[in-house]
Amino acid sequence: MPEFLKSRRLLVAGQLLLTLALVAFMVVPVVMSVMAGLTVNYFRGVSSGLTLKWLGQVWAMYQGSVWLSIEIALATLVITLAIGVPAAYALARSTTRWARFVEELLVMPIALPGLATALALLSVYGGWSAFRSSMWFIVAGHVVFTLPFMVRSVAAVCAGTDLRTMEEGAASLGASFTQRFLTIVLPNARPGIVAGALAVLTLSIGEFNLTWMLHTPDTKTLPVGLADAYASMRLEVGSAYTILFLLMTLPLLIAMQWLGVDPAGAQSSRAAAKRKRTLLRSGTPGQSLTPPQPVETAR
Repeated sequence: MPEFLKSRRLLVAGQLLLTLALVAFMVVPVVMSVMAGLTVNYFRGVSSGLTLKWLGQVWAMYQGSVWLSIEIALATLVITLAIGVPAAYALARSTTRWARFVEELLVMPIALPGLATALALLSVYGGWSAFRSSMWFIVAGHVVFTLPFMVRSVAAVCAGTDLRTMEEGAASLGASFTQRFLTIVLPNARPGIVAGALAVLTLSIGEFNLTWMLHTPDTKTLPVGLADAYASMRLEVGSAYTILFLLMTLPLLIAMQWLGVDPAGAQSSRAAAKRKRTLLRSGTPGQSLTPPQPVETAR
């Protein structure tokens, strides 16, 4: 065997081993935590027996936090959809410097620590006692944090699609702006909207730093309850809480993969090819149809 082929195989094998080691480094602690939440005694291991008692105890104690986290995540999603989709469309259509400036301002909360954002909200709106003690105060913080993900996801798709040409064609047929937005912009921006929605839900449910500063005893969400469980209870209870947390977040990540979208709002190659085939079969808006050209024959 040539020397360069041996070197290449060794390099590939080394990369594979490094990848497997990194995966194990990240996955093994999660597996151990899950097992701790299902065993009778963590220190004795699986030999002590498996049980769902800890999950039942966590649900009995923290089901209010579960439902509150879902309510906050859904409220955050509705607000980011109402604000983010039109804003992303406007930013994608605009070529002015002001649009780029506004886009950078929207992304700024990602660069700031969640604690800094929470302190800013507390200093400005903390005096509004009714607002401060309600879940809407946390929703406001989550909207500030997650809105850039929705805007960037939808804007990426809008910028990569020739919406201007399709809208001009629809306008020439008498379609109003509302009709064009509902029948052309939204269907073509669907991959970005889905990606942004999944990112918003996942981030809202899992956000801790910002929520820790904004929550009150009556507005304790899942991540805050998880910290309390690990700090003040048995390790098995905290690990069972981790299982509950994974049961809520993993379906969102699986849905993101199944739908063929990524957090940047782009379609995967498989999903894009499938969508292209569907458009070609159905003849729906969003495809590029070129009329057949006449064939010149030799005289």
